[in-house]
Amino acid sequence: MCPCGSGRGFGQCCGPVLKDPRAAASAEALMRSRYTAYTLGASEHILRTWAPETRPREVYIDPARRWLGLKVKRREQGTPGDETGVVEFVARSKVGGKADRAHEVSEFRFDGDMWLYVAAARE
Repeated sequence: MCPCGSGRGFGQCCGPVLKDPRAAASAEALMRSRYTAYTLGASEHILRTWAPETRPREVYIDPARRWLGLKVKRREQGTPGDETGVVEFVARSKVGGKADRAHEVSEFRFDGDMWLYVAAARE
C-alpha cells in the first residue's frame, strides 16, 4: 500500500509521481507524493516539486521521524484545467516516542506541465 494512505498500491499511486512529477494529475496527487517522499527520505522530490520562488536550498528529513498517516481534510480546485489549488491536510508522525501532528493548508499552482507546491496558505 502507498504510504500516503490512498488505499492504492505504491505503483498505482505515488510511485509514478516520485519518478516523474508530471504524472501528478492534481494538486492533491502532488501533495500525497510529497508526503510519501518524506516517509521515504526522498528530499530531491520535495525540492523539485517546490516552486522556485519559495524553494529552500535544502530540505532536512529527520531519519528518526516515523510517519504514521496522512488525512486530507479539504481540496479546492487543483484538478486538470485549474491553474491553482489548495489542499488542507494533517500528517501524523512520532519522533523519539513523542507524537507530532502537522496541520497545513498548502497552495499549489500548475506551471506549464506539472503541479508545484508554492507555500503554506496564509490565513
